[in-house]
Amino acid sequence: MGIKQKLGLGVASAALGLSLVGGGTYAYFNDVETTNNTFAAGTLDLAVNPTTIIDVSNLKPGDAMYREFELQNNGSLGISSVDITTNYTVYSEGANSDDMGKHIMVHFLENEDKTAWLRGTGVQYNDVISSTTLYDLQNMTPDAVESIVSWWAWFGEDSGLPAQTSDDMNVLFEFVDNGKDQNEFQGDSLNLKWTFTANQEAGEER
Repeated sequence: MGIKQKLGLGVASAALGLSLVGGGTYAYFNDVETTNNTFAAGTLDLAVNPTTIIDVSNLKPGDAMYREFELQNNGSLGISSVDITTNYTVYSEGANSDDMGKHIMVHFLENEDKTAWLRGTGVQYNDVISSTTLYDLQNMTPDAVESIVSWWAWFGEDSGLPAQTSDDMNVLFEFVDNGKDQNEFQGDSLNLKWTFTANQEAGEER
């Protein structure tokens, strides 16, 4: 092979090498694996049973009304708190000078499941609402599933409502007889709307 042929072959080989480098073509082993991952959100599903807690007519001052209902967590996530908001509308047959909501007392709203026994002192009722009028409750947001009993009590459940559990609630209303003229409320009615808002438990490392 002549010197010119050798030079030509060397130039061609160099050019081929540069083209391979420039094009990024390499020979190497390769192995590929694929993962399948899922993020599935849980559900908050609070129910109140029955949905109508109280429906009573022909009230008169001094009447007391005891009712029971249940808060149910039908979801897959635990509930940390259940906020109660109060709204009502008074339907009056006359020009009242007073608010009927000031005369409807909630003597107690008890979470029975979180009521406990104190050592040597008997029952400590878990009243999330105590001796409050509907009028005043409009500015409050009590937690229906909060445990407010003393830490040294027995048997009462902790705050919150775990998934697929329920709490029994007891409530006592009274149309208060204030010993004065309450004739302006004759024929009136009050529509109470209690809204129960469930809040999720805090996030955690999973």
